[in-house]
Amino acid sequence: MSFSIGTGNLQAHGPGGTLRAFGNIQEGKAFDLKVIFRLFAYLKPHWHRMLGAFLLMVAAAGLSLLAPYLIKLAIDVHIVAGDLGGLSVTAGLLAATFVGLYFAHAGQRYLLSWVGQKVLATLRQELFSHLQDIHLGYHDTHIVGVTVSRVINDVAIINEFLSQGLVTFVGDALLLGGIVAMMMSLSPTLALLTFSVMPLMLVATYLFARKARVAFSATRSRIAAVVGDLAQHLDGMRVIQAFAQEKATQKRFERVNRSNRDSHVRAMSLSFVFLPVVEFLAVLATAVVLWFGGRRVAADQMTLGTMVAFLAYVTRFFLPIQELSQIYTTMQAAMAGGEKVLNLMDTRPMVSDAPGAIKLDRIGGKVEFRDVSFSYSPDEPVLQGVSVVVEPGQNLALVGQTGAGKTTMANLTARFYDVVDGAILIDDRDIRQVEQRSLRSQMGLVSQDPILFAGTIAENIRFGSPDAPDEAVFRAARAANAHDFVSRLPEGYETAVQEGGVNLSNGQRQLLCIARALLADPRIILLDEATASVDTLTEALIQEALERLFAERTSIVIAHRLSTVRNADKICVLDQGRIMERGTHEELLAGRGIYRELYDRQFISVGEER
Repeated sequence: MSFSIGTGNLQAHGPGGTLRAFGNIQEGKAFDLKVIFRLFAYLKPHWHRMLGAFLLMVAAAGLSLLAPYLIKLAIDVHIVAGDLGGLSVTAGLLAATFVGLYFAHAGQRYLLSWVGQKVLATLRQELFSHLQDIHLGYHDTHIVGVTVSRVINDVAIINEFLSQGLVTFVGDALLLGGIVAMMMSLSPTLALLTFSVMPLMLVATYLFARKARVAFSATRSRIAAVVGDLAQHLDGMRVIQAFAQEKATQKRFERVNRSNRDSHVRAMSLSFVFLPVVEFLAVLATAVVLWFGGRRVAADQMTLGTMVAFLAYVTRFFLPIQELSQIYTTMQAAMAGGEKVLNLMDTRPMVSDAPGAIKLDRIGGKVEFRDVSFSYSPDEPVLQGVSVVVEPGQNLALVGQTGAGKTTMANLTARFYDVVDGAILIDDRDIRQVEQRSLRSQMGLVSQDPILFAGTIAENIRFGSPDAPDEAVFRAARAANAHDFVSRLPEGYETAVQEGGVNLSNGQRQLLCIARALLADPRIILLDEATASVDTLTEALIQEALERLFAERTSIVIAHRLSTVRNADKICVLDQGRIMERGTHEELLAGRGIYRELYDRQFISVGEER
């Protein structure tokens, strides 16, 4: 059964369409309280460590404010009076202040890093769990690489803002307030002269904020486009090389990559323009203080120590402003990423357990389609009034042209989608009234494209029964005709399966998938043509293994080769979403209808009847 995951949107946009899918960049909000409050929930379990980091930040701010005052004290009190003893004590206090600053900053960074990694892991775990709960249709219509970007890139920038930005923001705000208070206490006149540059700072911040909203939202979408395009091309590398389209795909990726580069350059350019403005204003304020303060010192209206301390506070005054501007940049990216992540989290599954859904006990295996209609989009019906009953232990084969609705019937049986009209019943119970997990745990899937996961061969066979003992794994492999080739491998059942199972042939992968289904012991088997793209000898092994798999189980088989369904208990011929013919192989051949036409096209035209 070909349950494609994450390819629908690629097909919809076509090669090179990835970038166009992200052309609509929304400005969003510079500071969305709804997003912030929802993201705060991830910090709640770690509030004690966040509080510790905050207290360390307060301590660091206090020590930073203390250092210039100690310098003033050393100059105005001890140096002027020649008090070497007092100078030594003050110098010692200053050294202790910087040691305290070191430990405060180190402790704060450790706590924030610890919380950050916890939040990062939690966010990604919740997203991954949610992606497993979302209906299959979501994955069919969304680019895999974009979803990966949400889980990796967007979550990372959210975590940076939550774990680092918030505490730094509060700490810098406290430090800034303390510096203002100290400057006013030392010299209100010089303080007001320093603050005279603030209107220019506010104008620069306003202009930066307006441009940053769009710029940082664009960067989140563009990096997702890059990841999506990369995943698409890596997945289709065989086709790219087969058609010698390396240069063409390189050009397409270059366009996506260049767009990503340009959006990041535009976003960073805003920061690179804004930060020098802050630095220029800091130098301007320092020059103003130095000029007017120096004249006051020369006129004995201010002590030299006060002047030196004031200049130190001026320097410190603009440092938190620079940090706050950088935090604002992080916040812009986090707002853009947070909105996209929360939109993904808010995507509700179209298929979900009904209130009071019943846990399905071990079933007999009766499957009934009762006047079922279905469509993926309202104006394109896929199934129309389909009714068929499969008794326990029977084999139903679905045949027909591509797009007739065969795979859709299998998808609906496993409740990957819900019917639009009618009902599907398992043992006379509507599957919409039972728990999905209890339903699917009693179904086995063997698809046309055998899917194996990273891990050993034994782990892949155990995929549906993780606690199965080794002997059960070996029995399933023998029944699936896989034991012989596995035993010949250097590491046997402990052989690592490489990504996509590339170190195994297609037939070997298929035999392992059959062994996986046998070990899970399902009551219903959903099978897409398992013998496609294999040699004659392997086909015979697969057919023999399938006979063991079908024994005493209900099976629904999507058939492409009609030679594989001759022994089916019931064959349904679908055309444009309707069952046009039904019966056994012999009955349908005698009827000289669609089935006979398909049969003649496959066999008589190639001389197989001879």
